[in-house]
Amino acid sequence: MPDTLFSPSPDAKVHPQTRVGHIHLRVADLDRAIAFYSGVLGFEVTQRYGARAAFLSAGGYHHHIGLNTWESRGATPPPPGHTGLYHVAFLFPDRASLGAALARVQAAGLSFDGASDHGVSEAVYLRDPDGNGVELYRDRPEGEWPRKPDGTLAMVNAPLDVAALIAEGTAG
Repeated sequence: MPDTLFSPSPDAKVHPQTRVGHIHLRVADLDRAIAFYSGVLGFEVTQRYGARAAFLSAGGYHHHIGLNTWESRGATPPPPGHTGLYHVAFLFPDRASLGAALARVQAAGLSFDGASDHGVSEAVYLRDPDGNGVELYRDRPEGEWPRKPDGTLAMVNAPLDVAALIAEGTAG
């Protein structure tokens, strides 16, 4: 695609109920990727196409995650400093669910790249087996979001107590 600047249109507004439907990732090893997304994060495999592709979901949806090796079997992650996916974010319904997922990540021997309290959300960051960034987070209720005097968001990047989240997720 040539270097093009796009002029904003005053009518370019997405419908407010639009959501990100799913992600589809190129992976080097399908079984390894399934072990991470299903065995560690807990997504259910809804369909598999041999050793080439699989679809996973939460709650019986057809798929939230697509994985394939069509063009990437045995490949290496892109080197730092290149364009591509920064991270995919998975929204959990509450602190306990997020904490339980973090406990599974920790039990699998995986490390976190970082963790932040953004005021609007609590987020923990890690890498999948192919080097893709993964954010596991939960939103605070909108009424608790920090705001400036003019009403706009005042998101922050404060430390997050990951141990407390994990304790909450393993308490029950």
